[in-house]
Amino acid sequence: MLAFGVIQPSASPWASPVVLVPKKDGSVQFCVGYRKLNAITVSDAYPMPRPDELLDKLGGARYLTTMDLTKDYWQVPLDADARLKSAFITPLGLYEFLTLPFGLKGAPATFQRLVGQLLRGMESFAVAYIDDICVFSQTWEDHVSQIRQVLDRLQGAGLTVKAEKCKVGMAEVSYLGHRVGSGRLKPEPAKVEVIRDWPAPHPKKQVQAFIGMAGYYRRFVPHFSAIAILITELCKKGKPDKVVWTEQCEEAFRALKEALVSGPVLANPDFDKPFVVFTDASDTGLGAVLMQKDEKGGETPHRVPEQEVATPGATLRGHREGVPGHGVGPQETRALSLRAALHRLHRPLSPDLAAPDERSQRQTPEMEPAPAGLRHGRGPGEGKGQPDSGCAVPERGPRTSPGHWSA
Repeated sequence: MLAFGVIQPSASPWASPVVLVPKKDGSVQFCVGYRKLNAITVSDAYPMPRPDELLDKLGGARYLTTMDLTKDYWQVPLDADARLKSAFITPLGLYEFLTLPFGLKGAPATFQRLVGQLLRGMESFAVAYIDDICVFSQTWEDHVSQIRQVLDRLQGAGLTVKAEKCKVGMAEVSYLGHRVGSGRLKPEPAKVEVIRDWPAPHPKKQVQAFIGMAGYYRRFVPHFSAIAILITELCKKGKPDKVVWTEQCEEAFRALKEALVSGPVLANPDFDKPFVVFTDASDTGLGAVLMQKDEKGGETPHRVPEQEVATPGATLRGHREGVPGHGVGPQETRALSLRAALHRLHRPLSPDLAAPDERSQRQTPEMEPAPAGLRHGRGPGEGKGQPDSGCAVPERGPRTSPGHWSA
């Protein structure tokens, strides 16, 4: 790092310990344990992009190129005051960073801001999550031109890419833990193998790690929350560190692994086609799933086979508590499921269809007219006493008749 001009000897009053983290390619990532410094650091409020929204943007692109910036954070210089605070201890003495180090609380937001500014105006063909950039196009001619534009911006900012980690002009690429391309989305096989080989967790931290990783792919597991509820209960604050792993927990653990190992594939949305919102509700929860017609005329889930729109019990209980003496019947429950669905899923439809916030919902639980551009249809189980198989609602308490709305 001295040779690369990343660090220099320091006389700072600040000091933090060194942490060496092994990487998947066999190399070692040099980090500093900035826990105490981070504890007194003001958070950077710059928003991080949502991975699912970035994957949506790739949609049905025919050509995809991914770029990984070299030593990402180390390409951002620090000012004099920040250098002093970045000081760390080694057997050879005290050193400080000249560039942005890994481990600082504000580092991800700082780098995301930098990349966001560089790609401003290119949102229609380029996305980035920290140092992972993806360029997507429908034609080869456009793709070559757009790659050149992105590289010109990076060169102008003095940033470099790691050539051996770049994939150019591919029909399918690995991006943010997924395989994406040709309008299809599936989990990264290497990540699925890790989940498949995961031993039964027992300490609370191991349970949290498993649920965290499996939860990242929850869109591929229908009824994820219903399956995982016994495991997630073990992770709650106040639960003992030594968990009681029951047979029911083991069954849920195996069910989650099998669902991901089965090779689920979802379709990315086509924004030129209409969407269908399937909703369902019971006394304890609301559910919805966004669908589109596929080439064969069938309905394919848009990215998320299970899209929960409320914590079970929370929304309906809130309405009962917020409006004394006002019962929530089947019609009101159905209306609430639609409103909650649009509030959660409005981005792919239209900003005009966003539902009011939860507080306004609690004040007005009465049935309202369908939003403009929506029409109601019967769900597959309506009139047959069956639940809608496309919606994930816990099987507890009376249910309303499921239905769907087209936009």
